[in-house]
Amino acid sequence: MQPIIGIPCFPMVRGDTGRPIYASNQRYVQAVLHAGGVPILIPPLPSGEALTAIQEILDGLLLAGGADLDPTHYGETPLPEMGTPEPQRDATELAITRWALDKRLPVLGICRGMQLLNVACGGSLYQDLPTQLPSAFDHEQQGQARTHIAHEVNTEPGSLLADILGVQHVGVNSFHHQAVRRIGQGLRVTGVAEDGVAEAIEIPDLPFVLAVQYHPEELESNDAASHRLFLAFVQASAEHKQRTSAAH
Repeated sequence: MQPIIGIPCFPMVRGDTGRPIYASNQRYVQAVLHAGGVPILIPPLPSGEALTAIQEILDGLLLAGGADLDPTHYGETPLPEMGTPEPQRDATELAITRWALDKRLPVLGICRGMQLLNVACGGSLYQDLPTQLPSAFDHEQQGQARTHIAHEVNTEPGSLLADILGVQHVGVNSFHHQAVRRIGQGLRVTGVAEDGVAEAIEIPDLPFVLAVQYHPEELESNDAASHRLFLAFVQASAEHKQRTSAAH
């Protein structure tokens, strides 16, 4: 059977009706489907029976992009350049990520997802790169197409990311103003931009925990390396499902 991939989504207000809805970029769902997985969207829920019931059916967790993470989660006061946080989304994603790590569930983080994984492991972030790391180039790339290749990422030889992509240098898109600062416990930086900003992190001691700062979901339909990233994640989730089923 195909593995079930959970994708936490976020609250928003629908523009044409003003109604509150839950949403996610369709590209994440399409990328998981294209790789052979079964995506399900997870709304922001308080910890409890409903969230536990969802967790118990997951074979993999995809942490998607989105709003800035509240810096109080890593012990800092918000800077004026911070975006508006989403408290319930933060709480749900931190809880489900820590659960997934404890259960050795495959995890793929993208953009905010990489930042959240780092914070879930006790790390911190640059709240705003232009303010706190002015030597960095423009990582936000406002106004560019989502498929625009903004810079290269240098991958660490022998890392999970390098093995999956099959290249040491990969061109990526870039739509973020925050980034990993202090690395979380158990994590390792395995990809960096030319300016030294962390672009990929992994947990070597777990079967598949990998996060990237760029947006492969926007590239994977026409980019083999980005598609391989989702294929590897879905395959790891399928193997986790198989192991779990055999244990029962």
